[in-house]
Parts: sequence; structure tokens; C-alpha cells
Amino acid sequence: MVTQNTASFSSIATLSIIQMRNVSASYDSQNFVLKNVSMNVKRGTNYAIVGASGSGKSTLLKLMNGMMIPSSGVVLYNYQKPDLKNKEYKKSIAKIGYISQTLGLVKNSSVLDNVLIGALPRLNAVKSFLKMFPKDEIDTAHEVLNLVGLDTKSNRKVHMLSGGEKRRVAIARALMQKPDILLADEIVSELDSVTAREVMDVIKDAQRKFKLTAIMIHHDMNLALEYANRVAVIKDGDKVLEIGVDGEQIIDFQTGDLTQEEIMEMYNEPQK
Repeated sequence: MVTQNTASFSSIATLSIIQMRNVSASYDSQNFVLKNVSMNVKRGTNYAIVGASGSGKSTLLKLMNGMMIPSSGVVLYNYQKPDLKNKEYKKSIAKIGYISQTLGLVKNSSVLDNVLIGALPRLNAVKSFLKMFPKDEIDTAHEVLNLVGLDTKSNRKVHMLSGGEKRRVAIARALMQKPDILLADEIVSELDSVTAREVMDVIKDAQRKFKLTAIMIHHDMNLALEYANRVAVIKDGDKVLEIGVDGEQIIDFQTGDLTQEEIMEMYNEPQK
């Protein structure tokens, strides 16, 4: 049975799951892709980050999951600074389900084998190396595949799937980690609007079932507003806008350097 541990320190004692304070980041110590960005993501939120290509969106996710250290400023996950020597921090980041733009699937392996990769951190070293999965992990994988609508295709090779189905496999693999938080980088890019919403509905259902926090990178402002509780806009490495959303109502509005015309352009972008 797929369960989430609700008795941990992180899920009881912390209201915010991600905090960023005046964060700047550079890949070469000279050209900054992020400049003094601050964010506070509360637990259980569906938080969307919107911006053009090259604006720094993907770098934000790398900072959040510990793949990258900021050039300046502070990133906290469950109020902890990145420190792989800290056992509590290592336990925390193991509960981050990360889906990259490329999805990272093994195309010549089956759907089931790809999903079981999410369980590897729970196995001992020998079983992990040999990919010897116990029956309960295999049963859980089938439950997760049923949740994302792919259990009947568990033995199919990934390269035989449609674009929307591949994204469901990536979601299922992330859910096999039994995460507290899902980070997804442009997971619905290149999909038509119907398939994109089907994939977003899968994430929405999983978030509700497992009480997850979701942080999603989007390029479509309309889609972000449709599914997110909060929407942040990144432009040239700066957070220039943040909106709180409740259904069809905007409940708070924080703007930086954007003009009214630029904001309206975001709302009026044609949908695919």
C-alpha cells in the first residue's frame, strides 16, 4: 500500500518547506542567472514558477533540491541549510521527487522497471546494485501506476509510449520515492493543451492523496494560474511578480519591475 509518513519532524514542525533569501547563482562566477531572489513555499502549496527560456527557472529547482549551491544568499529545505554530512538533511532531500525536463527515463526498459528506480534508495547496497526489489515494493509500484493510469502498460517499453504517457511514468517514479515534495521542470512543455491538462490533473490528484507540496516550472501563465495556489514570475534572473490564487480569484499581488502592459501580456498569451 502506498503510504506517506506523517509523523516526521519535517511534516509537523515546519510551516514552510522551501525558503530562499536573497539568492544569487552563477555557473561561472561572473554571469548571474539568478539575482537576489527570495521565495517562501509553504507546505502543501502548488507553487508555479513562470518565465521565458533562460530566465533562471531551472536553476531555481537545482538550488531547491541541493544539486547546486548558491553564489550568495541562503536556501533552506525544512529550515535546514544544504549539508550532506548532516543525516537529517540527507533524509530530508531523499524525500524530494525531482522530474527534469528530459524526464530521465530508461527508454529500453519497461514502465515498471523505470518506476521501481524510485525505490532504490530504500534498498540495501547489494539489493540496490542488483536491483532486487522485494514484493512489497513491486506491489507499491503497481499501485502507483494504477494511480497515474498506466498499470495496464507496466510491461511496455518506455520508448513505445506517447509523450503524455512518458510524463506519467516520470511522475510515478517520483511518487515511488514517497516524497514530501515534487519538483517538476516544464513537465508539460511540447504537449497539446488537452494532454497537458491530463498530466496536470494526475499531479493534482497525487498531491491531494499524499498531501504533497508541488513546485512546477511553466512557460504558460494561463496553465499556471489554473492549477497553482501561488505563481511567481522570473525575468532575467529576477523574481518580478508573485500572485496568490484561490480558485478564480487573485488573493494577493506582489509586483516588482513589470509594467502593467507586460503583466497583461502574460495573461493574454495564446494557449496551445
